[in-house]
Amino acid sequence: QVQLVESGGGLVQAGGSLRLSCAASGRTFSNYIMGWFRQAPGKQREFVSAISRSGGSTDYADSVKGRFTISRDNAKNTVALQMNSLKPEDTAVYYCAADVYGIGPKRTGYRYWGQGTQVTVSS
Repeated sequence: QVQLVESGGGLVQAGGSLRLSCAASGRTFSNYIMGWFRQAPGKQREFVSAISRSGGSTDYADSVKGRFTISRDNAKNTVALQMNSLKPEDTAVYYCAADVYGIGPKRTGYRYWGQGTQVTVSS
């Protein structure tokens, strides 16, 4: 089992940047594929980005491609999401997720989830 704690959310103006971080504890972090998801009010949770165990492969939703960057530090048991050029439609609770199964970054099937961190982008 792995425990996940997100941080770094907040209020930012459109066009600004935020960096989310997710700290993992428990089992060997490098065994886990990691992902970021978000859920806006009244909407279903959606995939944002994912990264392979080594960090060598990444995947992004079309809506964030070119603006967001996912990275991980297996020595520090952390995964980060750098968010640039933020838009009001990026407003959501952002969740970190982990799963031990899979070959590379994936968009579904995550077993472990954090509590989420709120990101609000004002226009």
